[in-house]
Amino acid sequence: MVSTTEMAANSKGPRLWPEPLLAVTNGVVDREALADLAGKSILNPRQLDRRTVTAIAQLAALLESRNVEMDKPLDGKIAITAFFEASTRTRLSFESAVLRLDGKVLSVPDGQVTGIAKGESIADIGEMFNTYGDVVIMRHPDTNSMEEISKNLHRPLINAGNGSGHHPTQALIDWYALLKWRPDLSRIICPADKQIHIGIIGTPGSMRAVKSFLRLALMFAGSVKKITIISELADPVGLDLTEPIEESPIPIDITNDVHQVLPNLDVVYVNSIAFLGDSYRNLDARYQLDCNSNLKPGAVILHPLARNKELSVELDDTDHNLYFAQAAGAVFVRQAVLASVLDRLDRITGIDNA
Repeated sequence: MVSTTEMAANSKGPRLWPEPLLAVTNGVVDREALADLAGKSILNPRQLDRRTVTAIAQLAALLESRNVEMDKPLDGKIAITAFFEASTRTRLSFESAVLRLDGKVLSVPDGQVTGIAKGESIADIGEMFNTYGDVVIMRHPDTNSMEEISKNLHRPLINAGNGSGHHPTQALIDWYALLKWRPDLSRIICPADKQIHIGIIGTPGSMRAVKSFLRLALMFAGSVKKITIISELADPVGLDLTEPIEESPIPIDITNDVHQVLPNLDVVYVNSIAFLGDSYRNLDARYQLDCNSNLKPGAVILHPLARNKELSVELDDTDHNLYFAQAAGAVFVRQAVLASVLDRLDRITGIDNA
């Protein structure tokens, strides 16, 4: 039988192994932190804290390192994947996560095949979902959609992207990649030579994946020594991030000169598009990364994908490419989230004594 780990391998870029991350805690997963997620919706990264983010990464590493499919932890559970906006990786990785743990999936791959096309409200759809499944995973172009469906929905809801709002599980995937890449980042006291300077190319205020990634990054004081936001806008942050940025002890700079700051960055997070209500805007050409970019030796690039011209395929075969390994971890992170939310941790072999 082909192991789950072998099936998850990325074909280009460095391979990230889960075992070193597990070794930081001697293989013990923080089950108490995960148990607090049982029955809860995951809508916004602010619901999480550093302990929970690290615990999800630990469980994802356990799931990646062992073949736990035989445990069938989601047996008897039905997940509804309701995607009213186009998606490839998010929808398929969620559905793969459910099916590999022996759950079942009801999928809405296109909102126009639902009653929305006839004028039905999101709130009414939420009422119907109560009787169809055990958890709802929804993506919608309307930033207010999670609030609307929650008016009647009483099942746990996982936000898979809401307009310019948030994408919490993508941020968890991003940090799972970083914690596997440098496991010392998961320590409350991270050695000084392992701490990282993160650069974010984009506009967090209007890029949901970037916003959610930054929100989690602000939780890792002592591991993240500095954050630099590189944007064409003078104020790229937005109201949602103003307070957590002000409260964070991590120094944060804002610049529009990517070439000046790039050689100082250990991690470069880039996204392709900003969501502007009903349309998308691509990054300016001056922020594009390729083999001529003055990247720091050993620096890695994260990207939630899909990409456009901002990230050249020339970088795919370099050690800077962490974005394919990042994507390869998505199934395990989403398995960890689903097992926690659906209160099925007790069915996973080895979670207490890994």
